[in-house]
Amino acid sequence: MVAVITDVHYRMSLALIRDLAQAGVSLVVCEQMDREGRPLSPPLGFRSRYVKEKVLLPREDYQGALLDLCRTVGVREGCRPALLPVGASTLAMLARPETRAAFQAVCGLCLPTQSQLDTFNDKSAVARLGEELGIPVPRNYGPEETPAFPCVVKPLCGEKFGLTAQQRYVIAADSSRLEEARARFSALTGEEPLVQQYLPGGGLGCSFLAREGEVLAWVCHRRLREYPVTGGPSTCCAAFHSAELEGYVRRLAAAVGYSGLAMVEFKEDAEGRPHLLEINPRIWGSFPLTRAAATGIPLLWFAQAWNAGNPSAPFTPPTPAPYPPRRMVFFPSDLMAGLGYCRRGQPGKALGALADFFNPAVRDGLFQWNDPAPALAYYRSLLGGRKKSGA
Repeated sequence: MVAVITDVHYRMSLALIRDLAQAGVSLVVCEQMDREGRPLSPPLGFRSRYVKEKVLLPREDYQGALLDLCRTVGVREGCRPALLPVGASTLAMLARPETRAAFQAVCGLCLPTQSQLDTFNDKSAVARLGEELGIPVPRNYGPEETPAFPCVVKPLCGEKFGLTAQQRYVIAADSSRLEEARARFSALTGEEPLVQQYLPGGGLGCSFLAREGEVLAWVCHRRLREYPVTGGPSTCCAAFHSAELEGYVRRLAAAVGYSGLAMVEFKEDAEGRPHLLEINPRIWGSFPLTRAAATGIPLLWFAQAWNAGNPSAPFTPPTPAPYPPRRMVFFPSDLMAGLGYCRRGQPGKALGALADFFNPAVRDGLFQWNDPAPALAYYRSLLGGRKKSGA
């Protein structure tokens, strides 16, 4: 069995690489290159000891080169490789109907359709869908309404415009800040941004793999720390079980007949009730938790793609045990978060980051003792001031 994994500059790709390799899957990992033949971003996946075949693809005809790679690997191996896209742009390319048809002839896919991607990427569409399915959502304010302050302002799909996690929303404390955020997002996207009720509670997520609307596996997590502490990516999260969140994601997946991976974000109100915020229909930032908590999701995703391309030689992965309430961190970002919480007068969270650093039961989302090279390369890039890979 063989898989082609794309966009391995993202740190999330390492969980996928390690899970599949340890299950005996042969891996071909690839990254785009610039005109000088160098990777566009430092490919962390190239440094993993589990990877034997590394391929650089030209940016100018990335689609054609990726198609040729899958065809070449298939002829050599006598199968259709499972194609597993890590990056959102590659996923969007493969979701287009004409592109999907071309790739299905040479590889196996388990991906959402373009319509499913468009729905789940659109925060306004997600809010409407949540309301239709009886899932609590924050109140949305129309352009002529005066919201209760503070409120949250965000574009319908900030990632499409290259915004980082911290740049994809603004918490407006008054009307002047609200109008400033509205004007900025409107100028950037050409669309009226969402203005939503602010929820003061904790952040939750429920990540899942589905096939034609049926949820095959999932893991819920609670966001414990983030960096920057004013609203950046998660640096520490903990797996937990929630029948309520699992029920919500089953409704969402079934409503659109979803196939592939996704992570659904929720935020609690003052009473601790979760409200649907948005959906990331792709590999998400805390994806390494699927490995840290031994959920089996990476291997199961491979199996769905492999079986789609090789129905006469299906692969059935072992059934994982119920996942434990394991905690995962990203060092050194989590230590930076601890310093940030300390400066904001939240010593409990600061001490929590320090305690988790010395706790051997807490798993790191990047560093692994028997495969240290990718993490060391990532840390060197941070010290050298280079752009973070997979941030």
